[in-house]
Amino acid sequence: MAKFDVVDLDGKKLREIELSDRVFAAEPNPNLFYEVAKFQAINRRRGTVGVKNTSLVSGGGKKPYKQKGTGRARQGSIRASQWVGGGKAMAPKARDYSYRPPKKVRKGALCAALSLRAREKALVIVDTFTLQSPKTKATLELLTKRLKLKSALVVDERKNTLLHRTVRNLADFDVLPPEGLNLESLLKRKALVLSSAAAQAINSSLEAR
Repeated sequence: MAKFDVVDLDGKKLREIELSDRVFAAEPNPNLFYEVAKFQAINRRRGTVGVKNTSLVSGGGKKPYKQKGTGRARQGSIRASQWVGGGKAMAPKARDYSYRPPKKVRKGALCAALSLRAREKALVIVDTFTLQSPKTKATLELLTKRLKLKSALVVDERKNTLLHRTVRNLADFDVLPPEGLNLESLLKRKALVLSSAAAQAINSSLEAR
């Protein structure tokens, strides 16, 4: 079991917490990072493009003019792609680009990213996030001046609505509940701040992979 310091909101050590080596001391795996980052990015692709081909354009069932004797190029339908308003040749179709790698791969990538932040000394575990003010400015001062962070992902329980409402307004900070933790959000910010409750929830969820 790996041991981590639990600090107060001024960065002073209060106690230690034990977390699983499988979750917070795993080896970084670039292949897992690539697979899960690609999965998250490609699943945002809508795939809703759709263009009508010759069979979908209305009208044009009749040959526009006779085959010979007009002095013009022969035509079979006004729905052909060379006509204005005709169908598009080899038209793109709406499709679903999404895919989902195995759960073991997704959890493995999260463990590797958490371990990377721990190895970089960019993991801060706070005892509790008890905010006294609903002001975003007060939360910004807490994170930048008291905890001395420039950019971080903050993770705490969903019931701490005051924290979630104030942090989500900050440009250099993101906030998520433990169950919403994902690789892209983890790698986007330079540091990771967990409440002790969130750290234990993440540990128990990922340890049983």
